[in-house]
Amino acid sequence: MRVVVVGGTGLIGSKLVNRLSRDGHEALAASPRTGVNTLTGEGLAEALEGAEVVVDVSNAPSFEPAAVLGFFETSTGNLLAAESEAEVGHHVALSIVGTERSPDNGYFRAKVAQERLIEKSGVPFSLVHATQFFEFVKGIADEADDGGVVRIAPVLFQPIAGDDVAAVLCEVAEGPPLNGRMEIAGPERVRMDEFFREALAALGDPREVVADPDARYFGSELAEHSLVPLGEARLGGIRYGDWVAAAAAT
Repeated sequence: MRVVVVGGTGLIGSKLVNRLSRDGHEALAASPRTGVNTLTGEGLAEALEGAEVVVDVSNAPSFEPAAVLGFFETSTGNLLAAESEAEVGHHVALSIVGTERSPDNGYFRAKVAQERLIEKSGVPFSLVHATQFFEFVKGIADEADDGGVVRIAPVLFQPIAGDDVAAVLCEVAEGPPLNGRMEIAGPERVRMDEFFREALAALGDPREVVADPDARYFGSELAEHSLVPLGEARLGGIRYGDWVAAAAAT
């Protein structure tokens, strides 16, 4: 099966391309680095020729609200139009758990807009909503840094390893379209401030983590369940402590 992975040279995309290739599929990593630009359309038709599945794990270069909205609307619109022309039978997109619960977050609003385009496109689709990745822990802490103190809201948090995300995306790409969504999360649900206190210590980061109910998450005010699945979810198998240990050993 020919599968085109948009954003295939990034964190999740590269893991997914490797998994699909190991499963015997023809997996193409599509990104500006490989001559495929979904914003301009450059190389898109050629990349999709003969493709049966497209998996979109691309990310916006800017998190500024207007820029990120423009990216996802333009990129997704061009991609879906090219898929219709190429008669692609399955569009898989990676999104985020809780996007519709944080309307004050510009990035989440852009992901909601992306999903609406997919749902209305007529292309059979699957939406995979994931919680935050282990790989983003330091970046989240840096965003929450206030003069050397990391201020984190004491809400529920259930991050997941990038390898687990790629494994589920591979399985979804190999199966029939869901024409709906599924949610995936890590195996451990904890309080966000407690997680970051232990996670930064495991990374050798000396910053103090303070539980602050008013702390924002990339501009969002968080409620208890803003970032975790509300119902049934597929759980990854990799625990954060094991992930850190494995990363340190490489």
